[in-house]
Amino acid sequence: MPSWTWRTVTVTRREWEVPAAQPWGACLGDVQGAILAASVAYREVHGLAEDTPLWDDALRFHVTDEAIRISFTVETPAP
Repeated sequence: MPSWTWRTVTVTRREWEVPAAQPWGACLGDVQGAILAASVAYREVHGLAEDTPLWDDALRFHVTDEAIRISFTVETPAP
């Protein structure tokens, strides 16, 4: 009898992108709005209450040449 199992997991990354072109970069209001939208979506996906604080690593921030990308991932087991 085997001592291992396998599964298929689908990973979905949800992203919000704020333009940050040179020379001025991104505007604070745009970044705050994107963080708020991503936070709301994160709470909805994970079934968290509106006032539940997020973990420090709930959202990820990536800087590209032209934008700031805010994201989180969700793993879904295959049926």
